[in-house]
Formats: sequence, structure tokens, C-alpha cells
Amino acid sequence: MPVTSSDSDFDSEHDFDEKERVDDSVEACVWQLLVLINPGDEEMALQQFADYRDAVAQADENDVEPIEIIRRVIDWRSGFYVDGQDTRALVQAIDELSSRWNISIDWGGDPDDDDFHSDIDAASLFAVAYDRLLEHGYTLWAWEAEDDSYGGWITLKRDNEFLRELAISLGINMRLGSEVT
Repeated sequence: MPVTSSDSDFDSEHDFDEKERVDDSVEACVWQLLVLINPGDEEMALQQFADYRDAVAQADENDVEPIEIIRRVIDWRSGFYVDGQDTRALVQAIDELSSRWNISIDWGGDPDDDDFHSDIDAASLFAVAYDRLLEHGYTLWAWEAEDDSYGGWITLKRDNEFLRELAISLGINMRLGSEVT
């Protein structure tokens, strides 16, 4: 499996030491999550973390649901949240995110063609994108939304286990893009 420069380019970007891994405060977990979903772009993670903190400060303490705030501060920059029936928006969102690493997804058809979208569902698109991104050392993730929407992001494959730990700490029900049904 060919791996692009992803593994070597980002080795020193976030070597979380043991102290950081043990710190399971919500804010620390959000920061670590933002670093993971912005591989090689700490500036974007810092900006999103500042936006997250501002949103939390303005919210009622009892209404703070980390994933909802994260979703808003990362949307279309480091993650996506789309209607489950809108396959066009899902393709556009994944294409936008993967373009950060100059990866172009081969969807197995023309996503600009109406027939393409009439013959495919979101789960199939997730599976295709998951496989294509994995070829380059990245993992496509989906998180469960309460409505018929899909949320997700992309991380380096080597960070899969740490992302799972963070998701559990933050109460986010994550699954691999290949497991979306």
C-alpha cells in the first residue's frame, strides 16, 4: 500500500507525551482532537480551539455538548456535518477535506452526474472514501448524529487508537468510515 509523505511529514507535529495522554479534562481532550483532525496544521487547530473556548464561554454551562461545539468550529475546514440524504454535499465535504493533502478521491463514477447520486448512498460513499484515503495513510471517521445526518473528519491512520480514546472521553460515538451503515 503506497503511503504518501503523511507519516514522515507529521511525525514531530504532535508527539503527545504521557502527561497529555493522562489529562482527560474536556478542554484537553478537545485540544488533542483538534490536533489530530488537523494533521500538520497546528495553526488551524489553535484557531479552532480558540473558537471552541469562545463558544463554551458564551454557552450556558448546562448546555455544553462538546461534539456540537466542535462540529460548528471545524465545519468544512477540518470536518463535516451533512444531511444523510445529500450525497452531493458528502462528496463535496470529503473532497474538500482530502484536498488539504492533495488527495483526490476516485469515487468510481462522476460525482457531478445526477445518475451517480441516484445510484449510491452515503454508506457506500463513506466506504469508497475510507479505502482511498487509507491508501495514503489517512483514516476517514464518522460520528453518530442524533438526526439523519453524518458528521466526520480525517486523521492520520497511525492516530486511530488515540482518536478512539479521545472520542470515548468526549462521549462521541465514532466509527470508521468503512463501518457506516
